[in-house]
Amino acid sequence: MTRTFNFKIIWFTLGALLVLEAAFMLLSSGVAFLYKESDALPILYAALITLGFAGLGILFGRKAEKKLGKREGYIIVALVWIVFSLFGMLPFYLSGAIPSITDAYFETMSGFTTTGSSILTDVEVLSHGLHFWRSLTHWLGGMGIIVLSLAILPFFGIGGMSLYTAEATGATYEKLRPKIKDTAKLLWGIYVLLTALEALCLSLLGMDVFEAICHSFSTLATGGYSTRNAGMAAFSPAIQYVVTIFMFLAGINFSMLYFLFKGKINRLKEDEELHWYVGAVVVLTVVMTLGLLFLDKSYPATDVEKAFRDSAFVVVTLMTTTGFSGVDYTLWHPLLLCIAIFLLFTGASAGSTAGGMKWSRLAFMFKNVRCEFKRLIHPNAIIPVRMNGKVVNSSVANGIVAFLFVYMVTVLGGTIVFTFFGLPLSEAFGATATSIGNVGPGLGLSGPAGNFALMPIPVKWMMSFFMLLGRLELFTVLLIFTPSFWGK
Repeated sequence: MTRTFNFKIIWFTLGALLVLEAAFMLLSSGVAFLYKESDALPILYAALITLGFAGLGILFGRKAEKKLGKREGYIIVALVWIVFSLFGMLPFYLSGAIPSITDAYFETMSGFTTTGSSILTDVEVLSHGLHFWRSLTHWLGGMGIIVLSLAILPFFGIGGMSLYTAEATGATYEKLRPKIKDTAKLLWGIYVLLTALEALCLSLLGMDVFEAICHSFSTLATGGYSTRNAGMAAFSPAIQYVVTIFMFLAGINFSMLYFLFKGKINRLKEDEELHWYVGAVVVLTVVMTLGLLFLDKSYPATDVEKAFRDSAFVVVTLMTTTGFSGVDYTLWHPLLLCIAIFLLFTGASAGSTAGGMKWSRLAFMFKNVRCEFKRLIHPNAIIPVRMNGKVVNSSVANGIVAFLFVYMVTVLGGTIVFTFFGLPLSEAFGATATSIGNVGPGLGLSGPAGNFALMPIPVKWMMSFFMLLGRLELFTVLLIFTPSFWGK
């Protein structure tokens, strides 16, 4: 016997969320009107179409029972990213900036999932309104559409925790307040504050105010969309350092940033994942810098500052899955390229805006291997894995192992499938790894100096699906395809 789902609450929730998306489209249209651009009307039409469908959703679900279970939560969270991308592509499509539905959807899904992979060969031809909307998709998706909704939409008090846990899967954000709505407000408050701070810093360093806002949206969301074809290479070294610093901050668990603002330094000292993340950034930056100076002939041994700046930028942009272009690391020494490929998988901290595997999971696996060696030497001893001084229980451990297994199988499967569409093995691997990790650049023609414009249409749709899988950390989406989800 199949379970009865509360589909009316799903319709109502999606309708309410589309109102939110339409409001941000209107803001983007306002930017286009401010700059007296012809794209203002297409963006406005896109907002009105979105608003019309939002009204239908609210109308169909107006008499919904105010009860939201876990299963409804998973359905809503999976659908909202798909629906937001469907309507979010309208400004690009209606304006003619991206005349292909496949490309417009790919660009928008890449934006909302903060992947940053692009099909645009010349981003500088976009209007201010479209640039603003493109960067805004990053910013909205970075902290999470549902987390934003919990913070500003009062009716989400009903079943809010179901939505929160479905979108923020795994060990992610701490519950900083008794009410999940208050936690969401705190997280978004920190997010807004850091975004404004970065925009101010970039403006003071000479970046155009509009570009400073767009790049701040992309940086804090760890997205990677830029207003320039050359990416960060178009700006001064000082600006590159500032962007690197804020990318690094965006890769920290936002709960830890909250404790930092509150002066609770001990919480940061106790967090092992933060230690692993910071340690990895420092060590790999040093290794990359030395590698460029002594192994890569394109960097003179005397240019230590540039080698350090480029190394830090590449390590942080890949580890945080921001994926800003600006340095083509695929041309570096093979050893350094291997490190860069490794960074495509790591991700930053759980509870940050970064994608990837996350250092909490990687740290657990490293510790578990070490404990396994000890168990082999002392077979009768009970040697548990500890994180932050606490024993990791079996359910959490099994979840981590399952996640990493599914993650790697998906990358392998995607790589194999993509080769059937004619992609070279390296590009197929890069496209799969970067989309599921929400990183941005791939390898070969789709590397940091290229884009995904020439990818076959089926590959673009599959990559869009992988982006969604990666953003919701696999299980939220894959669970919906299991028979048990729909069973009694």
